[in-house]
Amino acid sequence: MARYVFGADVGGTTVKIGLLTETGEKVEFWEIPTVTEDHGSRIIPDIAASIRAKMKERKIEDTEVVGAGVGVPGAVNSDGMCYQAVNLGWEKISVVNELHSALKLPVKAGNDANVAALGEAWKGGGQGYNNLLLVTLGTGVGGGIIIDGKILSGSKGSGGEIGHIHLVDDEPEKCGCGKHGCFEMYASATGAVRLARRVLAMYDEPSVLREKEYECRDIFDAAKNGDNMARMAAEQYGYYLGKGIAAVATVTNPEIIVLGGGVSKAGDMLFDLLMPSFKKYAFSGCAEAKFALAKLGNDAGVYGAAKLLIG
Repeated sequence: MARYVFGADVGGTTVKIGLLTETGEKVEFWEIPTVTEDHGSRIIPDIAASIRAKMKERKIEDTEVVGAGVGVPGAVNSDGMCYQAVNLGWEKISVVNELHSALKLPVKAGNDANVAALGEAWKGGGQGYNNLLLVTLGTGVGGGIIIDGKILSGSKGSGGEIGHIHLVDDEPEKCGCGKHGCFEMYASATGAVRLARRVLAMYDEPSVLREKEYECRDIFDAAKNGDNMARMAAEQYGYYLGKGIAAVATVTNPEIIVLGGGVSKAGDMLFDLLMPSFKKYAFSGCAEAKFALAKLGNDAGVYGAAKLLIG
């Protein structure tokens, strides 16, 4: 009887791999380098070799393994076809077919953000909920949407790209995607710094932010300590964060919204900042969603990749 499942989360520098029981208990997690030379041709064979080596080390037979799931930083459809993963050098590659050929075990694959959402729904901040929205707040804004326990991947794997919802007209600066006024221009860590810079340019009031190079966390720390300029920037940040989440929630109607990424370390302050605009803009039938912080950190993708194999 099958007892184990493997999960792999492919990043630009390392691949995190986990061996778990089929009930989601962690057995062992480890990392291997992501070799991106030659268009990433070694990545899948390296994952297969590492999993096989771990099975040999632990004397695990094929009949004891449900399979292996993989999360990759690119658009992946429900059949495991990755259309592009720029950081890996991949162009239209069937992750499922190639890893299955190398590993000789059942394989499933998904976009890394969507897979992380599945992980948080299974064993993290959204445990116990079948309809979940994960919002990751880092250098950009990422997202993963779980509907009835399944990833919403879309026709070509681009479902959940919430960071590029249009929020603001007449934005002079350009988003990394090439458009203007995207959600992540205001609700990411870099977006918080952009908003603070604009507040400081608009007013002459003193602020600790004027005294040094600052990051997103410095803005929230200063706001907590009573810095008025930092507080204004933090409130603007919360306004855009709540408005963007409301737009997604109105379409997906999640039971719970889980916040992850580096900015989420601001904790309860983040909820206080975003809730007024979330309540203002969310459709009434979607405005009662619960909020929680992500719990799995960098392991969410491993758990989620493993969960792909378990119904």
